[in-house]
Amino acid sequence: MEDIKNRLGQLCEEEGFSLSEKQLSQFQRYMELLVEWNQKMNLTAITDPEGVTVKHFFDSLLFLKAVELPEGASLIDVGTGAGFPGIPLAIARPDIKLTLLDSLNKRLVFLAEVCRELGIQADIRHARAEEGGRQKELREQFDFATARAVAGMNVLSEYCVPFVKPGGAFVAMKGPDGEEEAKQAARAIGVLGGKTEKLAQFTLPDGSHRSIVVVRKVRETPEAYPRHGSKISKKPLL
Repeated sequence: MEDIKNRLGQLCEEEGFSLSEKQLSQFQRYMELLVEWNQKMNLTAITDPEGVTVKHFFDSLLFLKAVELPEGASLIDVGTGAGFPGIPLAIARPDIKLTLLDSLNKRLVFLAEVCRELGIQADIRHARAEEGGRQKELREQFDFATARAVAGMNVLSEYCVPFVKPGGAFVAMKGPDGEEEAKQAARAIGVLGGKTEKLAQFTLPDGSHRSIVVVRKVRETPEAYPRHGSKISKKPLL
């Protein structure tokens, strides 16, 4: 399989952060596992080496350009899917305390195998986001929550903000419309105890645009949230 180490290393150097040879080898093995497992289960539509390098790995690592992660910070990746951005962040920052949450058990089997092969310590949780956000051991227990999803900011915030401690942040990995979404979701974010603090915008090497929206948790989330998943989707907070 094509070696992506030089390409990924170059992209990161251009953004001002570097990966060690060990870290680059971990990304290489991650790609190999992703392609291998994708043949038997639907993990991603992107499987070519350049696409995985740019749209999965490098895109995930841009989190580190938008947010300063303190040493040993706790982070939950909500609806992690094939592990983005959580596993790339754990490769680049092995000091963080990572939790991967997903509703589909077979994806968690894949994630457990990736973590085992790469030597990554992660707490792997099987739950829907709205269920996890109400569990005592997860609710308001994390310095950071993150998600890379197509749902609007109002919906995504209801799923993710409840996981964050007051003073922590929800970091949404969005496409080119992140700024407009954040503006439209300002009231919903406020209801949940958050406030949009920062927007960072990036252009990937293929020309596609990314926005990273940082929502600071300024007070506890009211007990009524998150609501049941069907209510969140059918009657999103406005």
